[in-house]
Amino acid sequence: MKKRTLTILFFIAVLIVSAFALADALGVYNSKGYTEVSHGSHIHYVPTQRDPDVGLSRFPMQEPGPDEMITPTGQIVKKTDPND
Repeated sequence: MKKRTLTILFFIAVLIVSAFALADALGVYNSKGYTEVSHGSHIHYVPTQRDPDVGLSRFPMQEPGPDEMITPTGQIVKKTDPND
């Protein structure tokens, strides 16, 4: 192959890897509904739909259970069943 073709393939590969890294950083692959945020020596669990007026310290430091969710204001509540 020509050097130019290899260079183009290299840049295409870099763009594809960068796109996946950006998508991961933006939380595209996050199915939990919350993100772990390091805050000094501990972690806060912050929901995807966070209320921007609520400070980070108001969010829980414990991970919600499988039947729980974090509200935009930082409370851990039971998930509601849409069939109720």
